Amino acid sequence: MSSPFKVGMTHEKVLKTGPEHSARHFFPHLPDVFGTPYLVGLFEGVSAELMAPHLGPGEQSVGISMNLKHTAPTPLGMEVRARTEVTAVDGRKLTFKVEAFDEKEKIGEAVHERFIINVEKFNQKVESKKS
Repeated sequence: MSSPFKVGMTHEKVLKTGPEHSARHFFPHLPDVFGTPYLVGLFEGVSAELMAPHLGPGEQSVGISMNLKHTAPTPLGMEVRARTEVTAVDGRKLTFKVEAFDEKEKIGEAVHERFIINVEKFNQKVESKKS
């Protein structure tokens, strides 16, 4: 059975930044700009959205690594556009090149990996850690 995922597949997502995306939500002394944790989330989200329509019943994807550079500040209120591209498919592991742009310039990039999981087995493992 061949994978539905192919090198070169792309997807984009746009986020309108607001006060809820401020770096100050994590530490009050940080600048009041689009925070790096939200960039990480945007990169995970755009990559997960690319995968979702191609997953089988009982499957989901989870992030397993991210090597990120947040290279420029973005004032709150601007839109940030994230673009992801599949660069490698290795069984159940996919690797992505992800980039983000605000209304003026490129603000970040990452290499991100996601793994396809069986939801039932994953949830069983989570539950076993609770007891």
